[in-house]
Amino acid sequence: MDYNSVESRRSSASKRRMSTGRRIYYAIGLPILRGIIRVLTATYRFEPLIGAEHIEPYVDGKRVCAPAYWHQQHVLCSTQVRRWIVRGFKPCFLVSGSVDGEVPSRIARAWGAEVIRGSANQSGALALRDMQAMMKAGHSIVTTADGPRGPRYEFKAGTVLMARIAGVPILPMGCAADRAWYLDRWDAFMIPKPFARVSVGVGAPQEIPRSAPLDAIEPYRARVQEAVMSVMRDCEHAVGKSTH
Repeated sequence: MDYNSVESRRSSASKRRMSTGRRIYYAIGLPILRGIIRVLTATYRFEPLIGAEHIEPYVDGKRVCAPAYWHQQHVLCSTQVRRWIVRGFKPCFLVSGSVDGEVPSRIARAWGAEVIRGSANQSGALALRDMQAMMKAGHSIVTTADGPRGPRYEFKAGTVLMARIAGVPILPMGCAADRAWYLDRWDAFMIPKPFARVSVGVGAPQEIPRSAPLDAIEPYRARVQEAVMSVMRDCEHAVGKSTH
């Protein structure tokens, strides 16, 4: 088996595969989707970036970090990462190996980002190996830390282990919009409505000591989870909205 192939990293629980018909569908639909995203995000009224000072040491691509945000908030947080790319930031997105991951992975590559298919939890050592290689090459690993299946707002241990092994800080990210659509799925995926007032934030770097025992990682995981929630609450406050 070719373990570098995305097909080998798809969950055996899913029968969905990249058929010829699906490839044609994506080839036609993806440019349209990218155009819709560009038009939609261009209408958003962005508040000043909260915690901008926390990303500045990394945005020129000379240092590596691990931005992490909730799966629900991918539209706004990935848009912010794209803004950093033009300043020299070198991201590598960790995207689910499922068929559903094809669209975000192709969009990320179109932005000039690298992509790893799989999950630090589900694909285990394979994804961790690839992440280590990318970080050694100078790429910061971007994760949706409660994905790909949730539970929502639960920071998975895989990202924490990756940061511990590599000795890089996790940068918590969050966002909010004063009005948005929420899809009926596990993550309540958020799509801000046109002309929404939106806020994106970055929290203080969260260090995971390499000396931390593997059986004592939970306090660090819980701390990073709260840090991401805290940034999200700050963003909600910035747009005058409370969802909790």
